[in-house]
Amino acid sequence: MQRRFSLILSVAALIAAAGCAPAATPDPALLTATALPAQSTDPVIPPTATVASTDASESTAALEPVTLTVFAAASLTDAFNEIKSAFETANPSVTIAYNFGGSNALAQQLGEGAPADVFASANKKQMDVAIEAGRVVTGTTQVFVRNRLVVIVPQDNPGSVVTLQDLAKPGLKLILAAKDVPVGQYALDFLDKAVAGATFGATYKDDVLANVVSYEDNVRSVLTKVALGEGDAGIVYTSDVSGDAAQDVVSFAIPDELNTIATYPIGAVQDSAHADVAQAFIDYVLSPEGQAILSRHGFLPVN
Repeated sequence: MQRRFSLILSVAALIAAAGCAPAATPDPALLTATALPAQSTDPVIPPTATVASTDASESTAALEPVTLTVFAAASLTDAFNEIKSAFETANPSVTIAYNFGGSNALAQQLGEGAPADVFASANKKQMDVAIEAGRVVTGTTQVFVRNRLVVIVPQDNPGSVVTLQDLAKPGLKLILAAKDVPVGQYALDFLDKAVAGATFGATYKDDVLANVVSYEDNVRSVLTKVALGEGDAGIVYTSDVSGDAAQDVVSFAIPDELNTIATYPIGAVQDSAHADVAQAFIDYVLSPEGQAILSRHGFLPVN
């Protein structure tokens, strides 16, 4: 019994001695093998973080190609082609497709439902036709430029036209725009004003109209035929004889008291599929840059 008790004491002493022994120093090689990898210095977005981004559908819409259809009076051809170039350069996803013609024909096409985004007319009358047809909203149009009449003859002046009175010479071949075309009506207004005074005589209008060999459906056709020598004289806008056209014809001024200052309104088509782009185009036409282009092509400023 005494021996067993002594054995138990010996075992207890050994256990106590082991608990008091210092901890063993770890092997350096083992530390190297089990060390955690170094932390990355790149920023990490927590899984719950929200990153600001543009809505995918909006981004696609912004880049989606748009063709803007603009109905414009024929007299705007050169100026609006320059505006097209500038606008498309600033808006690479936009392509402008023009339909140039007599304002009366354009208004009729709109009334018949022709798809369009913008209408630029050479007078208020034809814009009103588009408004009455429900294609343009009343009160939303703006006058963006003005114009005036001028008499033109071919460079060699075969009819020897040197004064307005010469338009009434028997045998002269005169080309005018049709009455329904704004410039055609303005030409008739000029003749009415002329016969109202004593300078031209009571038969001046009748004598001039007796010389008309062709009534054209837009002002550019008048310019082209006179430049080609198919007529001895014609009446167009001052803007039509600016730039390259000035080399093909000679122009004669019509005094202010006999002239008509044409006002050109512009407006977005009510059912345009690209209303924002249509308004952006109109804004550019009305901007200093757009007005400068129109001025270079012989138009008169709005103010």
